[in-house]
Amino acid sequence: MNKQTARILINLLEKSGVHFAKGLSNEEVITVQHHFNVKFPPDLRLFLQTALPISGKFINWRAGLSSTVKEKQIIERINWPLEGLLFDIENNEFWMADWGDKPDSVEQQKEIAEQHYRQWPKLIPIYSHRYIPSVPYEEGNPVLSVYQTDIIYYGNDLAAYFKNEFRLTLPEGIKPPDEPKKIDFWGYFLDGTIFRIGD
Repeated sequence: MNKQTARILINLLEKSGVHFAKGLSNEEVITVQHHFNVKFPPDLRLFLQTALPISGKFINWRAGLSSTVKEKQIIERINWPLEGLLFDIENNEFWMADWGDKPDSVEQQKEIAEQHYRQWPKLIPIYSHRYIPSVPYEEGNPVLSVYQTDIIYYGNDLAAYFKNEFRLTLPEGIKPPDEPKKIDFWGYFLDGTIFRIGD
């Protein structure tokens, strides 16, 4: 993604009713990434620095630096994938074969799951329960819809995601990839190879 592409997407989103504020400065990006322990992949960073979406379900990163209420909301959104995983462990008997034998204690199950989760590519919230992986640190990562362990592709890249979420018509010059990039670990959810106890 280049600046022109980002601006085209922003203009299309504005026409769909999305409100924007001034883009994040380099200093703000550094502060946000440090404060929330995230790292924006290059295309998301460029987009957020071109203009910052501030409509309802978007993440207002700037507000999170000045409002404890907004800060808490952002932290909750960052932790949403983990909370969904733990919910399915407790309520839906979710367990992955790679985690080894399943303990009888739900608390032990959750502890093991969280230890593994901390090693997976971090998911960065964009809008509602849509997330982009921070690893690999490069352009073109797919956007995922995350609801507990029900995880699907929602766009092969950032432009495709906005097209799908907001029903945009992209100009011919913006051509998302035909296939999503393979993402370490999260791909197991997406290609159906997750092992669930009880299936």
